[in-house]
Amino acid sequence: MKRIRDAQTIIGMLEGGEVAAVLGSEITETLSKLKELSGDRPKSKVKGSVSLKINLEVEAGTATITCDIDSKRPKPQRGSSFYWVLDDGSLSTEHPQQTDMFNGPREARPRAAE
Repeated sequence: MKRIRDAQTIIGMLEGGEVAAVLGSEITETLSKLKELSGDRPKSKVKGSVSLKINLEVEAGTATITCDIDSKRPKPQRGSSFYWVLDDGSLSTEHPQQTDMFNGPREARPRAAE
């Protein structure tokens, strides 16, 4: 009688090896996405996870095993845009209480005679 006791063998046999293959792919894809999101920033920390849930059902001396594989990857961070909201609800890139000093030439005042 062949006894299977170690987890690595059990996981490797589930669904004819398909569970182990999908689990490996999920781990690789998650790590790749985390590396992409962390960029080249040396102190950037991005987290994710891969979970394997093994569901066991025993009936009349037999076992049925089903599995769920789940991965959590952070969404890419998006940039933000800054605007001022005007009284009428429209947006402006210019502060509404400041005048534009580059709006065009100003009238020159003649210098007082010395």
